[in-house]
Amino acid sequence: MKPISSYAAAAVAVCMAAAPVAAAQNNTTAAAKVNGTTIPQYRLDAAIKARIAQGQQDTPEMRKGIRDALINQEIVAQEAAKRGVDKQPNIAAQLELDRQAILARAYFEDHLSKNPITDDMLKKEYERLKPTLPAKEYKLRHILVEKEDEAKNIIAQLKKGASFEKLAAEHSKDPGSKGRGGDLDWAPVERYVKPFAEAVTKLKKGATTETPVQTDFGYHVIRLEDERAAKVPSFEEAKPQLQQIMQNQSVQKVIQDLRAKAKVE
Repeated sequence: MKPISSYAAAAVAVCMAAAPVAAAQNNTTAAAKVNGTTIPQYRLDAAIKARIAQGQQDTPEMRKGIRDALINQEIVAQEAAKRGVDKQPNIAAQLELDRQAILARAYFEDHLSKNPITDDMLKKEYERLKPTLPAKEYKLRHILVEKEDEAKNIIAQLKKGASFEKLAAEHSKDPGSKGRGGDLDWAPVERYVKPFAEAVTKLKKGATTETPVQTDFGYHVIRLEDERAAKVPSFEEAKPQLQQIMQNQSVQKVIQDLRAKAKVE
């Protein structure tokens, strides 16, 4: 028996894609039999389809690898059942959770296929959101420290001509920007927490905050390096993200509607 390979992972992943698999279950052709148990052809076909969708080249070797993985998986599953592994409380609970997750995913896939997000819906949402997009972007640096006195000392050093980048590398507690001299790159002010954002909008280009800015993260020393008009993405650029957002909203509404009808005690 070959070791479980990446094809096995693909096979397991395909089992989670319940809706397309369920649609093919009328096909009872056997892809293989293990100790008298049939591995149906639709399961193999679904696994192959999933791998091709991920960019895998469709080759005889790929198909054989997936078939072998499904056989290996069936052998191990049968052995686990013989040993009563499926009856262990934690395993039984996980199997039930997996079953519920598969059913829920299949339900939502079916819902979205019957209630697709059309281009007209996406364009309407794009036009609705476009006026609310940020008007400006800011190029910032900051130094984050734990105590206010530390921040005041850094501001004092900056006023004496110390390098902002060097002080950020030495003192900042922000791992994402510390190695870049405190650079936060370009971003709309809406990305930041309120006290930070308010401090930024009061700065002139090239200026540094005169006093430490306190947030839940600590105390910040902020420098505004530049500002510019924000680029509004085109509809085609925004379309993939809009589609994901609207699909999520559709799914959330389904959950809310079902929850409202359910008797939860």
